[in-house]
Amino acid sequence: SFIHSPKGFPKLKNDTFLRAARGEETEHTPVWCMRQAGRYLPEFRETRAAQDFFATCQSPKLCCELTLQPLRRFPLDAAIIFSDILVVPQALGMEVVMVPGKGPTFTEPLKEVEDLLKLRQKVDVTAELGYVFQAITLTRHSLEGRVPLIGFSGAPWTLMSYMIEGGGSTTMAKAKSWLYRHPEASHRLLRLLADVITDYLVGQVAAGAQALQLFESHAGHLGPEQFQDFALPYIRDIAQAVKSKLKEEALPLVPMIIFAKDAHYALRDLAHAGYEVVGLDWTIRPQEARAQTGKDITLQGNLDPCALYAPKEKIGELVKKMLEGFGTQRYIANLGHGLYPDMNPEHVGAFVEAVHAHSRHINKH
Repeated sequence: SFIHSPKGFPKLKNDTFLRAARGEETEHTPVWCMRQAGRYLPEFRETRAAQDFFATCQSPKLCCELTLQPLRRFPLDAAIIFSDILVVPQALGMEVVMVPGKGPTFTEPLKEVEDLLKLRQKVDVTAELGYVFQAITLTRHSLEGRVPLIGFSGAPWTLMSYMIEGGGSTTMAKAKSWLYRHPEASHRLLRLLADVITDYLVGQVAAGAQALQLFESHAGHLGPEQFQDFALPYIRDIAQAVKSKLKEEALPLVPMIIFAKDAHYALRDLAHAGYEVVGLDWTIRPQEARAQTGKDITLQGNLDPCALYAPKEKIGELVKKMLEGFGTQRYIANLGHGLYPDMNPEHVGAFVEAVHAHSRHINKH
């Protein structure tokens, strides 16, 4: 199945992550970290030093190197391609620059409904985002089958909120005001995004991605009703459309992960949205998440990233408790959000090793 590939990729040696994602039994609980390729690694800072951030994203060679860096240090069970969710708004014709100390910034955010006309209505993803596909193919070869490679995209609401806010925001008031004042235009924009994301994710699988994660990072800014209207339908559509296109194109049906941060109010719906894996942030108890998602879903998460500031022994205890809460099967260990730049790489190593050691121990006994 996933081992056979038209591009002659190396045979996969460690499929623990894919087995857990599909609900098959595993000897140990697989583990990876969101933002595992990042500024907490000195070698990442050296590689990226003089580079403009989005120029880095556009260099397949650099993306490959950055994706592999954490795997040289830690026995992670998956790699995730180094990229950014904002490459999709760029593909729609918006300009995004990385401002030091401020983060990603749109030079001309969407202000009025008329601004939607400035966006590309038909996006050729290979022309606009082919550099990501090249990075995936190169990285998949360079991994030499060590672990599976995850591709990803931002989800429509999260991307829409950036495109209107023009960057990060604590309230998302500008973007949310569109949902209340311009619901039709909001749906038009979300639909356009969902269509591009679908093609983008299918293209990632064609390029060699072995799993896909959709990041609805700004779910927590919506209440249950707005999530139901403006986020969930597109999350569902993307899973369905990606799967039917993969079938049509005779591509592998890879497991899909939905990570909607701070959306506990929607866990039941997310469990039925067409994804094999539901990612969780650190604000929900493992048992509670299991009860809400049922037994046919693999869960992923959810250690508080700040737990990695604790001493190493303490990290081990927290991991053990987390594994006891989720159980070792149908489970992928991760943090409840990304690693922070000032984290000690040794503590990341302690987290990864604790997951392997404790899950093996629990499985034996």
